[in-house]
Amino acid sequence: MERGPGLGVTLYALVVVLGLRAAPAGGQHYLHIRPAPSDNLPLVDLIEHPDPIFDPKEKDLNETLLRSLLGGHYDPGFMATSPPEDRPGGGGGAAGGAEDLAELDQLLRQRPSGAMPSEIKGLEFSEGLAQGKKQRLSKKLRRKLQMWLWSQTFCPVLYAWNDLGSRFWPRYVKVGSCFSKRSCSVPEGMLCKPSKSVHLTVLRWRCQRRGGQRCGWIPIQYPIISECKCSC
Repeated sequence: MERGPGLGVTLYALVVVLGLRAAPAGGQHYLHIRPAPSDNLPLVDLIEHPDPIFDPKEKDLNETLLRSLLGGHYDPGFMATSPPEDRPGGGGGAAGGAEDLAELDQLLRQRPSGAMPSEIKGLEFSEGLAQGKKQRLSKKLRRKLQMWLWSQTFCPVLYAWNDLGSRFWPRYVKVGSCFSKRSCSVPEGMLCKPSKSVHLTVLRWRCQRRGGQRCGWIPIQYPIISECKCSC
């Protein structure tokens, strides 16, 4: 997985170099490769043309050839060619409720890691203590309060497998999201929101109608959320 500070420029340059701009024609507005990756978050979903004529055929899905085309960009930790076992089910109703519980369980399993934010580490928690006396909380209690506050304001990235459809290879990509069903601030009011993204290089089935329909696989940069931050 690679970091993408200039994702929008990179994808645009790729399209220009390959000369794959679609000529104006009926339905061609659906044939954009993907909304240009950028630093604008949250990420925008891709809108696909529903006509199956633009889908790759079975002969176009030779895994050995496609893996060769993708080369070292294949990341088994974030890509899969078949439905991963832990991929949550979609839809509403009971399935939607189960997915919410799975998301919450994933959140509860994660704990703050790395260096404690300086604004939390510097808290003395002296406000509210009896005035006129030099009272300080014990080091152990102060640490417990800091850890509790850190856990309340912690914004981990929650990962889930996403089916991109047959026009992408690998078809399944692990994407990130921010848990926003509860406030991440004390007092409440702020929510966890996407703050950074990285990109995966995957293959995109691309069709154009210039001089008759021609299709083929091209590499593109697929953005995923990599960091969440507690913000307004």
